[in-house]
Order: sequence, then structure tokens, then C-alpha cells
Amino acid sequence: MTEILTSAQMRAAEAAAIGSGAVTGLALMERAGEGVRDAIFTHWPDLERPAQPPRQAVVLCGPGNNGGDGFVVARLLRRRGWRVSLYLHGDPARLPPDAHQNHARWRRIGPVLPLPLQPDFGQPDLVIDALFGIGLNRPLGGFAAIFAAIEACGAPCVAIDLPSGLDADARPETADWPSAPCSLAVTFHREKPIHAELRAAGIPVIVAPIGL
Repeated sequence: MTEILTSAQMRAAEAAAIGSGAVTGLALMERAGEGVRDAIFTHWPDLERPAQPPRQAVVLCGPGNNGGDGFVVARLLRRRGWRVSLYLHGDPARLPPDAHQNHARWRRIGPVLPLPLQPDFGQPDLVIDALFGIGLNRPLGGFAAIFAAIEACGAPCVAIDLPSGLDADARPETADWPSAPCSLAVTFHREKPIHAELRAAGIPVIVAPIGL
């Protein structure tokens, strides 16, 4: 039987590993980004092959550690020769420490664009949804145009942990929360309750190990 962890249990597992000195939060974030990269190329092998002109990705980062994972994925795709447009929702000065450090690492190789309320993402090959992860505890307001723009660009969208807007614990009262479109969800260590619903809706879920 596959073990399922609630959002609180997942955060506790990460905190215990970091508190024991077995791993740092920064290392976990790097492993998470590597897991997303590997999942993308496993699910879409053609995307791993070099292309001319270079493939393009849009990476949408949020104000928490989910956004930090997005900075790592952006850096790893750039290393593979991709063109990356990275948008940040929120104030970079208020990012958590590990996410802030990965923001700085990305800034050394590419710009960070503010996420507009009415975006046009063009026609990329891939969108990375790193806006909100398992910590979301309220419905998102004001994101309808952003979610519509993701849909309109026509590219597959990879959700880091889960599509932004959904509740990781799949509580019944959150069933009508608006959420981003999703072609593939990549979560870490163990599935969360919401992933059974994603699978039932035909959305593939990949669990990436991060050494916990």
C-alpha cells in the first residue's frame, strides 16, 4: 500500500530531517528541483533532446518554498540550453531563506520578472507552476487571468507538488477552489491526499525522492 502523507506530516518529516542535521533545507530544495527536471524528461523524452531554436520554458514562482523549487528548476533548464522566462509573484525580499538564496542564484544568470495580473506567456514549450504548494490554506483570489493565460499558451504545465490553488489534503470544503491547469504533477517523498483526485482526473503524478 502506498503511504500517503498530509501536508502537516510532510512538513514535519522535512523539519525532522533538517533538525537532525541529516540535510539542509537548501539541499532538499536542490533535490526537489532535480526531481522535477528528471520527471519532465522521463514523461516527455523529446524535451531532453537539444533543439534549434532552443526550447522555451515559462517558470512561475510564488512567495514560498514552492517558488524556491521553481528557481532551481529554472536554473537546471537553463543549464540544458533552454530559454527561460521566470516570473515571481510577491516581494523577493520576503522570500523564505532557502528560496531567497535560490532567487539570488537565478539572478546571476537571468532576470526575475514581476508576474502581471493579465499576463501573456507567448508560446513556450513548457510551463512550470511553482506558485503555491502544500501550504496553501485558503482559496486563491485574483488568479483567474493568470490561470487562463497558462491555458491559452497551449504548452503542457508541470505542477510542483500540486496545481496551484488546490488543497493538498483534499478537504471536502476546498473542492471548488480555483486552480491552475495541470498536465503533470511532481511531488516529493510521498503522495498527498489530493494526488488520488488528480490521478482520477487523468493527470499523471510522479513522486520524486529527495532523500528523506
